[in-house]
Amino acid sequence: MVSTGLPHGAVPRLERPGPLRDRVHEALLELITTRALQPGRHLVESELAGQLGVSRQPVREALQRLNAEGWVDLRPAQGAFVHEPTEEEADQLLTVRTLLEAEAARLAASNAGSEGVQALEEILAEGLKAVETDDVAAAVALNARFHAKVTELAGNAVLAGLAAQVDRRVRWYYTPVARQRGEQSWAEHRELISAIAARDEQSATRLMREHTEHTRRSYHAREDF
Repeated sequence: MVSTGLPHGAVPRLERPGPLRDRVHEALLELITTRALQPGRHLVESELAGQLGVSRQPVREALQRLNAEGWVDLRPAQGAFVHEPTEEEADQLLTVRTLLEAEAARLAASNAGSEGVQALEEILAEGLKAVETDDVAAAVALNARFHAKVTELAGNAVLAGLAAQVDRRVRWYYTPVARQRGEQSWAEHRELISAIAARDEQSATRLMREHTEHTRRSYHAREDF
């Protein structure tokens, strides 16, 4: 199999403190999450090590960890490959996301103050700019920020912890449909902000459920990324 290494401009920096194996793991996970390394991609230790500027050992350890976490498939006599999610895997994850985020929206409507609403509006403005300039990477990152902020405003630490566990995979599934969802996704965010600002728990719950369901359906109807 042929591998051409990391995409141009995609090599992350490994400057943060901490064990090298952890930094390599985080760098590879980010490349997978953003689909700079796409599902099915053959991951060659020597190439990754060279482009990350490390030895093969931390790369090998990172790939083994990513395999255990379900991001990478280690195939006997073939090597490592970015996991290709099944439609069922995506459906299960995005269904759980809907449950978590609908409750987060309800609690945010109950608890959020004017500062929290203002923070959501600022992210909304940045998201609309990203869509306007067709900056998919920024739109995906801002979408994650928006949903994380709603969860933060919910004020439930357990819910926040559960949401954080699925956040990376939500980004993974959202990236292929970010351009397709485009401005409509942010229009839905705007409606949600209005419901939270009005302290309308019922509407916030409904709008978030509909919003995440739109993303789930878009993923299943997507064209190949």
